[in-house]
Amino acid sequence: MKTWFNEKVMPGMMKFVNTRAITAIKNGMLVSLPFIMIGSVFLLLASFPVPAVAHWMDATGLTPYWNQAYNASFGVMAIFAVVGIAYNWAKDAGFEPLPAGMTALVSFFLIMRPTTAVLNGTKTVISANQAPTMLGGFIDRTWLGGQGMIAAILVGLITGWVYSWFLKHHITIKLPEQVPPAVAESFIALIPAFVIVCGFLIIYIFFDLVAHQTVTQWIYTTIQTPLQGLTDSAGGVFLVGILIPFLWFFGVHGSTIVSGIMSPLLQANALQNATIFKAHGVVTQALGGHIFTQSLLDQFGTVTGAGMTFGLAIYILFFSKSAQLKGIGKLAFIPAIFNINEPILFGMPVVLNPIMVVPFMFMPTFSMLSTYFLIKIGILPYLNGVQVPWTTPPIVSGFLVGGWKVMVWQAIIIALSFFVYYPFVHKQDMILYKQEKDEAAGIKA
Repeated sequence: MKTWFNEKVMPGMMKFVNTRAITAIKNGMLVSLPFIMIGSVFLLLASFPVPAVAHWMDATGLTPYWNQAYNASFGVMAIFAVVGIAYNWAKDAGFEPLPAGMTALVSFFLIMRPTTAVLNGTKTVISANQAPTMLGGFIDRTWLGGQGMIAAILVGLITGWVYSWFLKHHITIKLPEQVPPAVAESFIALIPAFVIVCGFLIIYIFFDLVAHQTVTQWIYTTIQTPLQGLTDSAGGVFLVGILIPFLWFFGVHGSTIVSGIMSPLLQANALQNATIFKAHGVVTQALGGHIFTQSLLDQFGTVTGAGMTFGLAIYILFFSKSAQLKGIGKLAFIPAIFNINEPILFGMPVVLNPIMVVPFMFMPTFSMLSTYFLIKIGILPYLNGVQVPWTTPPIVSGFLVGGWKVMVWQAIIIALSFFVYYPFVHKQDMILYKQEKDEAAGIKA
């Protein structure tokens, strides 16, 4: 099976994952990661889960400042995405990347326009007997977060590809060598940037005249909303939950591969939940909340590592009889607390170990699906959109992304992992223990 998988399945999968487009999306989205974490801190402060503290924040006037910091970081993630994707495409192609990123940013702003009546730069509700007055000079933040994510990805990919094509074919303005490099690079970018901006301007005009909406709105309605709906389902949760450990079983970094494809949609879901949480202090289905977000994957799919192997780490540290497993347990337990489990995956090993394949694939799939349905029926709250560093220890991460109920459920699931893994790791332990005894007996003889 290993030979078949490596020869028939892996080449096509790795070819797809390593395409310039997927690589640009994966690396481009990583640009936003520090600002997501920063914004999540201020989102928590702005909508603190302890009512007494939240009321104190409001009374002292601190909440608007926390919202300001959130809006300038987590709330504009589409900007980081569009710049990062075009930047990484051009960088991967071997060209100066910053002009490509700036061109993508200009193009992204170009295809948007104000869509809400405003007064003195502040959105207002226009009364029924008053004609709406559109004031210019502002950028509608609606499309700078989750709702503009797919548009940002598409603009970034198109910009990176077209920009690199022009430079690859030397369709640029070249200045003499005596010209300072910074000036020369600006002129090199002039022709491709002009063509790209004009191309997006034509697209903008077409949608404005024919569809009577912006490109960003059309992409959100026609492409992003259906895609988010497909991912935000039990089928989507099951597929992601089982695919990550399946790939890891063959020694392939399933978390990186699946996240590279799914992260844009899961991040968009999380951004919308964060927006709802900031506005209402709670996320519900009626308010447009999403169940399957990046936090559901991180805190109930890969928490303590791919396969949710914390129960396995507990067994091999405290209950195993074989010297091999005890040694691995001493090395693996502390990293597992911080969601790192490569010592177990390759040291035990779990990878390519037929004894461990069933619990390794079952545990994260069950965890994600059960959490999905508990949120769906209202026992657990919707996750609030807060994203924590992937190394945040469990229990703490559960509280931050969903409150005390999610924290308790996460603790229950992690405890359950011990009992799911127990019969399988016990069998593995007995096999190793017998081998060690036989080897010791042979040495004595």
